[in-house]
Amino acid sequence: MAMEQADIERLIKEGIPDAKVQVTDLVGDKDHYAAVVISSEFTGKTKLQQHQIVYKALGSNMGGALHALQLTTYAPK
Repeated sequence: MAMEQADIERLIKEGIPDAKVQVTDLVGDKDHYAAVVISSEFTGKTKLQQHQIVYKALGSNMGGALHALQLTTYAPK
C-alpha cells in the first residue's frame, strides 16, 4: 500500500508541530519520496538525530507503506 504525499506531510507536521515540510514524489509511484524538513527542534542536533526525529513522526509507515525517503533536514537560521 502506497502513501500519499499529503499523508507524509501531515504525519511529519503532527510529530514536529513547527516543521516546514516539502515532500516530492521522486518517480511517480507513491513509494519513493524526497522530503525537506525545517524545524527549530533540530537546533543543536546531529543530522542522524534530526533524521531519527522525522522517522519517529512517520512511525511504522517508514519501511512499510513508505518504502524510500530521501531526507534533508535543517534547523532555521
